[in-house]
Amino acid sequence: MEKEICTITLTGDQAEQYTFYNDNTIKKVENNDTSPLIEWVTPNQINKHNKDRIIRSCPEDVKEIVMQILDYP
Repeated sequence: MEKEICTITLTGDQAEQYTFYNDNTIKKVENNDTSPLIEWVTPNQINKHNKDRIIRSCPEDVKEIVMQILDYP
């Protein structure tokens, strides 16, 4: 069973929440006016700008793990 590493919320026009798991999976939740859209995404589906924002918001104790999951330079 996968274990949650951390959840990062990006604010903006539409709030996006990314949850990272120890099996290298990423759950994305987009909150809109009606109901949240939940999808499982790969690192390639997250643009560089959002990856930068995720890493900046990531807790220090798990930052290295999240960078590896995101295949972040």
